[in-house]
Amino acid sequence: MHEDFWQARWARDEIGFHQAQVNPYLSRHWPTLGLAPGSRVLVPLCGKSLDLAWLAGQGFAVLGVELAEKAVRDFFDEQRLIPQVDSQGVFRVYRVGSLEIRCGDFFALSAADVADCRGLYDRAALIALPTEMRERYAAHLSAILPSGCRGLLVCLDYDQTRMGGPPFAVDDHEVRRLLGTDWQVRLLEAPDVLRENWKFLQRGLDRLEERVYRLERR
Repeated sequence: MHEDFWQARWARDEIGFHQAQVNPYLSRHWPTLGLAPGSRVLVPLCGKSLDLAWLAGQGFAVLGVELAEKAVRDFFDEQRLIPQVDSQGVFRVYRVGSLEIRCGDFFALSAADVADCRGLYDRAALIALPTEMRERYAAHLSAILPSGCRGLLVCLDYDQTRMGGPPFAVDDHEVRRLLGTDWQVRLLEAPDVLRENWKFLQRGLDRLEERVYRLERR
């Protein structure tokens, strides 16, 4: 799954993964992490998610990372914000106050870039990636984020033989295999949401679990 795939999806507005409201798991579980006000939060593969604005509105410093510049521009346009835009290394950086989105390759982020991040939020990053890239993504998160970093991970689990991704199915075993060595992983809830997602019903799924995890870097 190459850069061109996601650039084309955004160019054609084929963004079924985008949610038109703040994710309810975020608003329900984020306060339980106990992060200090003003903590910096990394949001990988952030798109134009409304969750970015919610986190900023809760008083956190937000660092989103997104490959498609159209998504970044759309986010600020739709939030009616005028960002300061400059370059930082290989990234094009859009910033308003303590909300920053870096446009570029997530894998180009270094430990120095996120040394002050105390939070992590992944709703649709891990599940956007095929198997081999999930391995690389999880390893990179573990390599760059500091000990004590806490966050939420939201995954989908379904019968992958019935539907191709993205979004890809990532079950509990895989989450713990990818992250369990470097992170404390705790499942918070795993509702079956198939009936509320007719697009997945139409594609022949017989179950669709959203699995919400609390993570803490060891």
